[in-house]
Amino acid sequence: MLQLSQCKVPCEKNTRAYLIKKVARQLHIKPEDIREFTLVKKSVDARKKPDIFFSYTVRFQVPEENQVMKKNKGNKNLTVVARKKKLEEKITPIRTKKKIVVVGAGPAGLFCAYYLSLCGCRPMLIERGAPMEERTKAVKAFWETGVLNPENNVSFGEGGAGTFSDGKLNTGVKDKSGKKQFVLESFVKFGAGEDILYDSKPHIGTDILREVIVNMRREMEEKGCEFHFHTKLTGLTIEKNVVKMIQVEKEGEKREIPCDKLILAIGHSARDTFSMLHKSGLAMSPKAFAVGVRVQHLQEDIDLAQYGVKKECLPVSSYKCTGKTKDGRGVYSFCMCPGGYVVNASSEQGGLVVNGMSNAKRDSGNANSAIVVTVEPEDFGGSGCLAGIAFQEKWEKEMYELCQGKIPVQRYDDFCKDEPTTEFGRVTPCVKGDWQMSNLRRALPKFIVNGMIDGMEQFRKKIENFAKEDTLLLGIETRTSSPVRIERDEDFVSISAGGIYPCGEGAGYAGGIMSAAMDGLRVAIRLTGQLKDEMDGKEGEHASTVKR
Repeated sequence: MLQLSQCKVPCEKNTRAYLIKKVARQLHIKPEDIREFTLVKKSVDARKKPDIFFSYTVRFQVPEENQVMKKNKGNKNLTVVARKKKLEEKITPIRTKKKIVVVGAGPAGLFCAYYLSLCGCRPMLIERGAPMEERTKAVKAFWETGVLNPENNVSFGEGGAGTFSDGKLNTGVKDKSGKKQFVLESFVKFGAGEDILYDSKPHIGTDILREVIVNMRREMEEKGCEFHFHTKLTGLTIEKNVVKMIQVEKEGEKREIPCDKLILAIGHSARDTFSMLHKSGLAMSPKAFAVGVRVQHLQEDIDLAQYGVKKECLPVSSYKCTGKTKDGRGVYSFCMCPGGYVVNASSEQGGLVVNGMSNAKRDSGNANSAIVVTVEPEDFGGSGCLAGIAFQEKWEKEMYELCQGKIPVQRYDDFCKDEPTTEFGRVTPCVKGDWQMSNLRRALPKFIVNGMIDGMEQFRKKIENFAKEDTLLLGIETRTSSPVRIERDEDFVSISAGGIYPCGEGAGYAGGIMSAAMDGLRVAIRLTGQLKDEMDGKEGEHASTVKR
């Protein structure tokens, strides 16, 4: 199998047939000799605006492969690649009587439970929120009426918080073991488009992702995974430093569930669960995160700035900005949503938090991202491992009270002048949930305000019109990552109690759909290795030890 990278195609000629001909011409071979032609990576090359190209990496087979390599020995972009065994092909059945409970149906919990199901472990998955069909109706009703269900919302329910976001699948996590590919191929298997397998910035869209998650659940149930929705973890029974039982509550009814292995994939918004785990003695530590607001631009302005030209053949564009504030903090764009919406993502009564969301078509007309400033534990204004949660709650409450639960919206020019907005310019809000013109500075820490202005002024030098006077700001964004880390050892086991596996974004080991899903797989793979060792009656390389 040969692989060719840096194969550039003008956006106007971006067809599979043209690409094959381009490869053949470049390598001095016949197009009809190219077989099993596969796209590996696709990206937009806009370095020479307004000449825009799609840059591909492709794999294919040809007769007399060695001769083609010899003929093109000066081409550094041409290599020979061997087929690697996929992660799913390495799975071996494990028949265990151990009772495995996964807490949380976000990407970490789902992919952990999915892998365990493929192994034949028949895990139980409990989720405090609702199944997708019910959850989607509840979220829509909240956006229309403002009436919040604290257990069934944008943060809680099947699919996790990422389900009502942009459905972005890009990650900076390095992976040579095939976990990333496993996640992407699983999404395709359950209904996502095949383009996510090769797009440099893969994106499903929240509307498609919801269908994918439902299809995934149905197969998991067929393989013996037991789902329990509306079921909240409320307590642990730990004996001799090992978990033995968990306590749960469903619709007011409390019960105990025997548990040998407990995967905690609780998400970054399960604040009451963090408190319970802390009281139960699990080692936890405060961790830095970031706070800021969502900014909205016209998508056509972002496209023109990024591409230098308007062409129908180009996809809606995105951006990523990073900088340093005058006081040395990081300031950066986060979760950029082309053609998307700002959404009310609140999960607690009396608190307001926003997020970004795009559907598959990304056709709202507005682009948005969070512009956030790093917040360190010394900024929390309190002590203890839960101080970051208290910091989030304080400013979410302030933002809620600013407009009585509606999302506050302000023009950037008014934000800089510390004046409430009374009219919009070219950019008008694209929002899921009710909103109101206001002055966001009244409900933000001063260092966040200053840091955001520092960042916006830096980013205007990189992206034309980024900090125009009519750019919109909407707040508050506080849930960029978990403010807590549940400490685990090298075997992914809690350093406080055996049999407990902190996992995913909520536990402090991921940030986004892909990295959370990959961490879920990482935990499942290690756990199944330990189970195999236990069945073999030996302390093998996967055997876990609890640090005391």
